[in-house]
This record gives sequence, C-alpha cells and structure tokens, in this order.
Amino acid sequence: MKLYIYDHCPFCVKARMIFGLKNLPVELVTLLNDDEATPVRMVGKKVAPILQKDDSRYLPESMDIVHYVDKFDGQPLLTGKRNPAIEEWLRKVNGYANRLLLPRFAKGAFDEFATPEARAYFVAKKEAAIGNFDEHLSHSAGLVKNISDDLRALEKLIVQPNAVNGELSEDDFHLFPLLRNLTLVAGINWPTRVADYRDNMAKQTQVNLLSSQAI
Repeated sequence: MKLYIYDHCPFCVKARMIFGLKNLPVELVTLLNDDEATPVRMVGKKVAPILQKDDSRYLPESMDIVHYVDKFDGQPLLTGKRNPAIEEWLRKVNGYANRLLLPRFAKGAFDEFATPEARAYFVAKKEAAIGNFDEHLSHSAGLVKNISDDLRALEKLIVQPNAVNGELSEDDFHLFPLLRNLTLVAGINWPTRVADYRDNMAKQTQVNLLSSQAI
C-alpha cells in the first residue's frame, strides 16, 4: 500500500499511526503542497492523506483509512471507548492551536515544502485563513502560556502512557497528532504524564516528533 501525505498534516499523522501501531509496511509518498493535480486525479479534490490500496483503488479521509487498515488483518486495535472530556479538551485547544502551528509549519523543513513555490502556496492559503504569520509569531508568548496551562489539565485525563483512556481508541488518533505537532513550538511546559504519553505514542506509532525544529 502507498500513503500520500504531508508531513506536517495532523490528519496524515492519524493515517500513519495505524500502520506503525500494527507494524504494517506502507510506502509513504509526500506530495508537494502546491501539487493539486495528483490528489485531484486520484480522488477528485486536493486532500491528504490518500491511501492507495493493494488493488490500486484510492481511499481518502484519515479516519476511514485508520479503520480500513485496523480491520485489514481481522485483529482491530481500536477497541477502547472515547472520553467526552478528551473531546472537549481537543475542541478547546484546536480553537487556537493553528495560530501557533501554521506559522511554524511554514518555516519547517518539511518535504511538502521542498520548492519555494510549494511553501509560498501554503503561506498564501493559510494566511488568507488566519492572518499574517509574522504577526502570530510575535504574539506566541500568550498562546504558549495557554497551551502549557491546558496541558496541565490534560495530564489529569491520561490513564496510561500507551493509550490515553487505558485502551487504544479514536481519542489517541485525535490527541497524539496535535501533541506531536506542538513539539514544533519552543517554550511549552510539558507535564510529565503528557510528555510520557507523547513520547510513548511516537515510539509505538513510529511517527517522529518535531522537537529538533522547534521555534
């Protein structure tokens, strides 16, 4: 199977996670961010991730890919229930996280930005959505304090370092990609249980953290 991704994309991280957790081989193909033609040819619109199955058919939508791969061998891993408190925490943090993350993605060494044109495409699209990146970067301190406070609240919700609710569930697939991308932000205070969960999930899923690029 082939998985077409952007490295920075949290939805793509979700799709990558299930392959790592099940230790299944997959060929990762990073699309240039300004390549509209390839995904449109495959699924009719510019999206990522896209899974090319063994029969060469294409499957978009991250959680559809997760569930397809999870059930592929008849031994699903996602057997746990979701916790409404985790969903509520994610809603709150996702309300402001892009103001921290998008400007940093634009400066990152990601393969989807391998050409100046691809990086400029991303910047133009996302600045149209959230405003000037430099402006957001200049106001990072307050948002870093907010996320540090919110991570302290999250610490109380983590049951086990290998599954936020004690058993792998969809919550892990929504929570870890955000935590992984937040490692791109310098100055965040990571509580011990959150950091342990973040690091353990990175190891389990075989998805790298971004700490080496932190800004």
